[in-house]
Amino acid sequence: MTSTVRAGVLDVAVERSGTRGGWPVVLLHGFPYDVRCYDQVSVILAEAGADVVVPYLRGYGGTRFAEKRTMRSGQQAALAHDLLELIEALGLAGPIIAGFDWGGRAACLVAALWPGRVAGLVTVSGYNVQKIADAATPEPPEVERTYWYQYYLHGARGRAGLDAYRGDFARLLWQEWSPTWHFTEFDFQATAPSFDNPDFVDVVVHSYRHRYGLVLGDPAYQVTEDRIALLPQINVPTVVLDGRHDTVDPPRPRVEHEAHFSKLVDHRNLDAGHNTPQENPREFARAVSSIRDVL
Repeated sequence: MTSTVRAGVLDVAVERSGTRGGWPVVLLHGFPYDVRCYDQVSVILAEAGADVVVPYLRGYGGTRFAEKRTMRSGQQAALAHDLLELIEALGLAGPIIAGFDWGGRAACLVAALWPGRVAGLVTVSGYNVQKIADAATPEPPEVERTYWYQYYLHGARGRAGLDAYRGDFARLLWQEWSPTWHFTEFDFQATAPSFDNPDFVDVVVHSYRHRYGLVLGDPAYQVTEDRIALLPQINVPTVVLDGRHDTVDPPRPRVEHEAHFSKLVDHRNLDAGHNTPQENPREFARAVSSIRDVL
């Protein structure tokens, strides 16, 4: 069942399942996905006694900005504050936070900046923190071409294209990023309405421009962005998951992850692409449970 909670600048649409008063878990989706990627994970964790919270990120589904004047920012500091404020609004005591893509970035940042507010972290692709100061440095060509969608959104044509072809844009990325995931039309159509959110285009475009230093962020988050620029280490129990078939963020060796996580409980390469929780829900849920086991 979906409910709405005021958390910071947002009225966040949240799906909650499991046992109230059970061990809390917050599951965070990425771009361009939504809460449906956690349907099976939520069932597994609920059966294990968890209190499972799955929010729609800013710009997705039923989540709305509380005020028209609030900047439709997609910067990483905004996502971090959204998560922190949701945890506070729901009164969650030491939740395990887990996510991928944008959601993994929010989870990593809350764990890094406010470690006392969470019990542990599951992050797909490891340290999802953007190094904006280095954003102008090009990667090798074979890497650069995977970021076509980001560069496309840097201009007016790309913004108009996203607005006109929201579903087609998302479907193409699903196919490219998870080449072994044979999702059905039902799977896609279950998520596609989330892209009709009136703030979706503004938030997405700002995200992919801000991370390259092309536009300014919301001044309300500047102090947090300054802290993020120091690339803080994460010191809560963490499991890192890599999708073997992820074409946009391929797996990295454990040693690279160890540089960012002082309490790396485990690093697992899963049979999945970019949308790890929906492609391999049992292993994703097992990773969350393994954090609980070490607490």
